[in-house]
Amino acid sequence: MGGTLHIFYSRLRMEEKALLRAAEALRNEGGAFRVSFRDVDALVWPDDFADAEAGDAALCRCVSQTQNVALTQLLEGRGLRVINPSASVLLCGDKIATAAALDAERIPQPAWRAATSPEGAVKAVESLGYPVVFKPPVGSWGRLLAKVSDREACEAVVEHKAHMGPAHSVFFIQEYVEKGGFDLRAVMIGGKTATLMKRSSAHWITNTARGATPEPYPIDAELESLLERTAKVIGGDFLAVDIFKTPLGWVVNEVNGQPEFHGTVAATGIDVARLMVEHAALEFQKVRKR
Repeated sequence: MGGTLHIFYSRLRMEEKALLRAAEALRNEGGAFRVSFRDVDALVWPDDFADAEAGDAALCRCVSQTQNVALTQLLEGRGLRVINPSASVLLCGDKIATAAALDAERIPQPAWRAATSPEGAVKAVESLGYPVVFKPPVGSWGRLLAKVSDREACEAVVEHKAHMGPAHSVFFIQEYVEKGGFDLRAVMIGGKTATLMKRSSAHWITNTARGATPEPYPIDAELESLLERTAKVIGGDFLAVDIFKTPLGWVVNEVNGQPEFHGTVAATGIDVARLMVEHAALEFQKVRKR
């Protein structure tokens, strides 16, 4: 098919190393493309991107959401097929935008509120009822979450957030879901479920980055339907969808557009990096044939 598969990163994690190995393996098996693997911190646009040409494909793996958005938009402007597209990166990077998009398509999720003032945030919490969870609109790895169980704690959290700068000037609040000590994380590639794992923890935050124990989980028709509907709403090629079990059924808690995946590989034994590169190669072919 010709052209180059670019893999850009800002921190060389296990995932990026796995992607490079998978890309080189696929190329050695007959994939007619070159592989470029580079740290974006050493690059300047446009001087150092002369080899990124229209019709090429790119996996953007910057840790920073801001860096990822900028790089994705620059590459798209030059005509590259970027995984994930900038529209999906932007949507997944904002929990309020994600919640609004899911609501618009009636995807079940925990009840939520957004407020633009401390007074509005307290009012929003009172309307939801305690306990609730405050989440930063932008963030990952379960950081800066706050479970609030009464008004005094609510007022304290709101006051703290109000002084944390512009990034915290909008309050995103979800009802607290009693999820039985676990949630599910699905990795979606090309709109289909590639892996599904259960994350268990005695703590109410069940991120593997916070010590949760992962194990494979069987997928059924109900889960598959919910996941595919969610992927269709968000768009993109590579997503991680976090799901809670409630008395009323499964609900989507969050969607991550730039997930780490070594935990799900360890839990399920499925080579996510290989699947991602194979998907990129298929998309590559579509672009080159136009």
